[in-house]
Amino acid sequence: MTYSNPANLAIIACPGGENFADKLIKHLVKGYARNFERSVADMSRRFTMSSDLVRDNIHFINEITDSTARITDQSGKYCQSSLKVPVHFFYFANGEIKAEIQDSIRGQDVYIVQDIENHYPVNFNGANTQYILSVNDHLMTVFVTVDAAKQAGAKQITVVLPIYPYSRQHKKKGREGLTASRVGKILEFLGVDRIITLDLHSREIANSFNTLLLENLHASYQIIRQLIKLPGILENLVVVSPDTGAVDRNKFYATTLKKPLALLYKERDYSQVSKDAVENNIADMKLLGNVERKTVFMADDMLGTGGTLLKAMASLKEKGAGKVIAAISLPLFSGDAVTYFDEAYRKGLFYRIIGTNAIYHEEVIKRDWYINVNITGLFAQIIARLHQNLSLGSLLDNRNNIERLLIEN
Repeated sequence: MTYSNPANLAIIACPGGENFADKLIKHLVKGYARNFERSVADMSRRFTMSSDLVRDNIHFINEITDSTARITDQSGKYCQSSLKVPVHFFYFANGEIKAEIQDSIRGQDVYIVQDIENHYPVNFNGANTQYILSVNDHLMTVFVTVDAAKQAGAKQITVVLPIYPYSRQHKKKGREGLTASRVGKILEFLGVDRIITLDLHSREIANSFNTLLLENLHASYQIIRQLIKLPGILENLVVVSPDTGAVDRNKFYATTLKKPLALLYKERDYSQVSKDAVENNIADMKLLGNVERKTVFMADDMLGTGGTLLKAMASLKEKGAGKVIAAISLPLFSGDAVTYFDEAYRKGLFYRIIGTNAIYHEEVIKRDWYINVNITGLFAQIIARLHQNLSLGSLLDNRNNIERLLIEN
């Protein structure tokens, strides 16, 4: 890596991950440009040189150090490479997928981005055809892309999966597989060095690998930043855990926001099989705490069909809650979930849902009740620090950043 330009940093976007990768790259380019200008200003002041002369000297050193940098233009201003590597993806008639990398990535630090829950049409065969892919198709695309990058001589490969595939299959209760672990081990076998993901469903998954590293990011800072923008929302607020599995997450929010914590306990009828948001096996919900005439904030990692959350919202309103706000790190909105939430919103069961763009959506982000949080900046900061071998501590444990945010507001 040259002084001011990550010449050996390469981003590959799989079909499905294009939208996320493009936003991520914009953050990376702006970040490197900002750091470059800060360095120019600092050196100009310390060495009593003009800014233009400092820029020219840095560009000169960069291009001597790494002939592949090619970062100058005639104006002498900072010019960042796009970082994005062109790849042709082919989808064959029998369902096979092929990745063909168009530029050299030999010796580079490669980051492969994929959104496995993107269920909108994606481009193949030179954008001549479009297909709607399943989770398994998206995952296979990752496998063939990793293999192509390895064969092309990538020095290090990191897979960026905003949502980790099969993360709910992380423990055995009977004759079933530990598929969450196996997915990571397949990537490890293919030569992946690291996975970056968001709000992993179970911490146990990260302990399943031999050499593969897993960076588990959290969107709490970005969610709280959006939450406090809602007028008067912190007044009379209570944090409620929607179930026992989300207690630690909501305890974090309650402690950080210095608000009381309540708990909803679900009683299930296991003679019934859950089908969707309406037909599920939740028989009753018990509340530990007080929500009467209070604004309720609930946080969870994943929203599928939304049945649990909708039942929780209805139960809280029955118990006298005022505004109900939910924050979801991984908003799948599977099946007809958006329709069910439209109906619940019309009934006044909730005020807002805060979700991240870890999963690509076109319809839900148009809803008045939905707040879309962009977390690509967080991923960009992680990638930049990893690429420069810097500490991730302040980003993985963001309590100090949240505390400063709350003080400023």
